[in-house]
Amino acid sequence: MVQTIPAAPTHEEREAALSALRQGEGSVVWSVEAADLLTPVSAYMRLSRLAGATDASPARNAFLLESVEGGVARGRYSVIGLLPDLIWRCHDGKAAIDRAPDRDPTGFVPVAEAPLDSLRAIIRDSRMVLPAGLPPMTAGLFGYLGYDMVRQMEHLPDSPPDDLDLPEGVMIRPGLFAIFDTVRDELILAVPVRPSPDRAPEQVWQAAEDLIALARRTLSEPLALHETQPDYTGPLEPPRSNFTREAFCAMVRRIQEYIAAGDAFQVVPSQRFSTRFTLPPLALYRSLRRINPAPFLFHLAFDGFTLVGSSPEILVRLRDGRMTVRPLAGTRPRGRTAEGDLALERDLLADPKELAEHLMLIDLGRNDVGRVCSVGSVKVTEKFVIERFSHVMHISSNVEGELRPGLEALDALVAGFPAGTLTGAPKIRAMEIIDEVEPTRRATYAGCIGYFGANGEMDTCIGLRMAVVKDGQMHVQAGCGVVADSVPDAEYEETQHKARALFRAAEVAVRFARGGNAD
Repeated sequence: MVQTIPAAPTHEEREAALSALRQGEGSVVWSVEAADLLTPVSAYMRLSRLAGATDASPARNAFLLESVEGGVARGRYSVIGLLPDLIWRCHDGKAAIDRAPDRDPTGFVPVAEAPLDSLRAIIRDSRMVLPAGLPPMTAGLFGYLGYDMVRQMEHLPDSPPDDLDLPEGVMIRPGLFAIFDTVRDELILAVPVRPSPDRAPEQVWQAAEDLIALARRTLSEPLALHETQPDYTGPLEPPRSNFTREAFCAMVRRIQEYIAAGDAFQVVPSQRFSTRFTLPPLALYRSLRRINPAPFLFHLAFDGFTLVGSSPEILVRLRDGRMTVRPLAGTRPRGRTAEGDLALERDLLADPKELAEHLMLIDLGRNDVGRVCSVGSVKVTEKFVIERFSHVMHISSNVEGELRPGLEALDALVAGFPAGTLTGAPKIRAMEIIDEVEPTRRATYAGCIGYFGANGEMDTCIGLRMAVVKDGQMHVQAGCGVVADSVPDAEYEETQHKARALFRAAEVAVRFARGGNAD
């Protein structure tokens, strides 16, 4: 049963929230609007004006998260967040926090704590009881932790060069949310409120109501033509890789030597492709969401770079104290007909190599979940299930467990970070080999995108099928699972294929900007 949300806080809810503010606790002010004339993308484009978007530059510290299930059905919620009152960042292994990004976007103050300790403190400080009926993403911390955050969790002796110069992680605490509920066809405008040292609770509440009113007015404004159809900036150049084919195949053979020596069962190396891309990153997102819909669609605009992606895979989820990981491994294209689709499914489930690799990842998932969950609670709740997406199908399995008392969402994330599907097994040795054979740091690739909810829940996806747009370039990284009998040339082609959807989306965006058809 879908719980009804009041159109706005009742008088009793307002008084209870004011009392909570006086006692040092946070709450949420909200308003429910009809959403039948808005889309998440058009709403994001309008609200981006409040986050600094101009004709010359995109929004900063704002995001749009959407979901498509099974390749066809929209997920229940789409989330827009912007105007953060706090930004946490980890760069070069050190954390810093900006507690007034609206007044000083560069006012990051270094913290003495280790990065994960400082993030844990911010997550705790952001906790609040959400009013009944509001979704868990109505308040909290949103952003990414890149692959190299693992260096805060495990000792990896060899660190490749950081050529992209991106933070290892950024988490923002939005001050304004616009949440589309597709089940109820409603839009929830929400402002988390927290105690202020220089304003009375009534003033804090009134400021939140004023911000909701401003958002409502902004959403009613028209979009200009240049906002919906960006200027053409020239054709897309062929992507460049940080590997030649010969060097990549040599890397695969080197990994196979390690596997033959018993160092690992599987290692997942990757290569990065780059090309010039000077359209607004949102143009890339609009194309990607149409041609490659996925359960985790994201557009995260930070200061100086944007992440655009369509990830199919959960990293770690925590709901009601229950931790979930869901490895995807084993792939076939979708069939042209229903009969062809079933034939490809049968072929995938009869492939002993695919099944053996997937079973290894189930065991790795059980180990990750077991690190932080109660003894006896870890279960494989789904095994060898075919999960269909718009263009491909994967074998998926579900591993769940009850988080041990005293542990939190960050503990669950660290236990499963990074995903075994992007590293190999055993995980630490595979990561050591990756550090040795890949020429540069992975940056955001193979990390996670998601949120820590104010109610203690968490949802993260793996950072893959993703582009980093920075300084007029887009970078796409893709990997392959190398085992003892892998064929190096086939693994090279697999990485090319996985990266293709992002560049196809870029081509569509460029063609649309030129005045052509977006299809």
